[in-house]
Amino acid sequence: MRHAPLTPGSDPARPLPATPGARLDGAHAALASLRAEERRLARLGLAEPLARCREQIRYWEFLAALFALPAGAATVRRCARGSR
Repeated sequence: MRHAPLTPGSDPARPLPATPGARLDGAHAALASLRAEERRLARLGLAEPLARCREQIRYWEFLAALFALPAGAATVRRCARGSR
């Protein structure tokens, strides 16, 4: 079962921005909204929604880390045969 995003800015179904900087900004905005929601849910003592919120935070932290990589950093370079 797919849950609705906890905040509008953290909707993973929305299109990603075209530029790397805008993608990173979007991930940081999603994290800010989720962290505010996390504090609210903790104050209310809502354990299940809080667990979902923390899952979404981990997802957006992962994306933010990916988006923060310099261009080409994900390229795998192969070593020449026989060299270490």
